[in-house]
Amino acid sequence: MNQAVPKNNRKPRPKAVVDKSLCVACGCCVKVCPLSAIQIMKGVTARVDSTKCVGCGKCVRECPASVIMLKEAAS
Repeated sequence: MNQAVPKNNRKPRPKAVVDKSLCVACGCCVKVCPLSAIQIMKGVTARVDSTKCVGCGKCVRECPASVIMLKEAAS
């Protein structure tokens, strides 16, 4: 018998997450995001669109306040 193997057997990629209580809304992350997955909301904090984020980590490296991290997506 030949069992079907799921085509997408990969582990979900991590996503960027912003600590909103510490974000200074400087916009550095917005400028480096290659997929425009980050926006500054109401001039107060950055927000990541998890449907666009591919977990590349550019925003994490660029954030001067070190308030962005990559977290594993929930299974």
